[in-house]
Amino acid sequence: MPTGMREDFPSRPALRRIRRDGRERRLSNRPIYLDYNATTPHAPEVVAAMRPYLEEHFGNPSSSHWYGRKTREAVETARSQVAAQLNCTPAEVLFTSGGTESNNHAIRGIALERRDHGKHIITSQIEHPAVTGVCERLKQDGFEITYLPVDGHGMVSAGDVERAIRPETILITLMHANNEVGTIQPIEEVAELAKARGIVFHTDAAQSAGKIPTDVRALGVDLLSVAGHKLYAPKGVGALYVREGISLERFMEGAGQEGGRRPGTENVLEVVGLGKACEIAHRDLAANSEHMRRMRNRLEAGLLERVASLGVNGHPDNRLPNTLSASVEGVDAGAVLAAIEDKVAASAGAACHSGRVHVSHVLLAMRIPEQRARGTLRFSTGRMTSEEDIDAAVAAVADAAERLRARRS
Repeated sequence: MPTGMREDFPSRPALRRIRRDGRERRLSNRPIYLDYNATTPHAPEVVAAMRPYLEEHFGNPSSSHWYGRKTREAVETARSQVAAQLNCTPAEVLFTSGGTESNNHAIRGIALERRDHGKHIITSQIEHPAVTGVCERLKQDGFEITYLPVDGHGMVSAGDVERAIRPETILITLMHANNEVGTIQPIEEVAELAKARGIVFHTDAAQSAGKIPTDVRALGVDLLSVAGHKLYAPKGVGALYVREGISLERFMEGAGQEGGRRPGTENVLEVVGLGKACEIAHRDLAANSEHMRRMRNRLEAGLLERVASLGVNGHPDNRLPNTLSASVEGVDAGAVLAAIEDKVAASAGAACHSGRVHVSHVLLAMRIPEQRARGTLRFSTGRMTSEEDIDAAVAAVADAAERLRARRS
């Protein structure tokens, strides 16, 4: 078990055992899970924290009686837990339904709030659809979007950001770390550029939270998005950091929850789960990050040794500790995934929004040749990943690649 892991958090490969109500449910027949960037299992501590709000405490947090106060206290405790991870005040944390809503709220909210000051937004060519989708919609409403290129490692140049800024620029939105290749962007440097010019800066930290520090004061951002299900919390909950003094136009109408910024009765059960997940992520960040890095490095070294003509994508140093984007020359990624599906769970392309293999817009933006892009697999390790998992995955992928190449020859 890696340092910093709790005893009640399973560390056996492929989730081989999950304790539940004192019983053990064996999962040894399931594939090894190496797709943690797509989603994560619920941490047992998270499940334990949520259980009372599923079975006992059902009150509406807006109610003034005992039942409402109990759930209101839980929501505010969770807000403080998220704030501690992000190094902000609880008042700067807005709960949402997930990373997609957080991104939409941040980007659309600033665009509409500041449209009288300008209608120019800067982003990059490798953003998640939760960002590019809202930007494209804003284009239809008369906003102009600049999509910055990236280098061969998938990194945006701060110089390109500076050159793209205009008098009418109102927002810069860049992901903290890429979901496919793991490259970490120069957020602090861009934040300085934005601050000096009075431009609001948003970063999508869905992939980075819990893997690398997401201290909003150190990063210098005005807005930051968090997705619960990437953090061993439930799907359907997220958070948006909104720096004090930043005003967002509401894009939903209703009652006055979340300080009047987001109407709708709070999702207490999952908010509690997110709060506990952020507490764990903050508490165990160093140990978990190092464990994921060791597992990723073992996987990368094993594949490079066993699979001929394997290419690694992304920045060699500035990337998430758990992410490996590997291209198998002369083999289609979909064929590899099909060959190993009963042994290893990984992905090709952006797994969170695609049910089929396609040429990744991220790899194309990095100017990776299409044939190599089509042979690209994404592996992402997690807290539960073991050396046994990694060694078995290396063997499965290497054997599949060898068989598929033999068929082509």
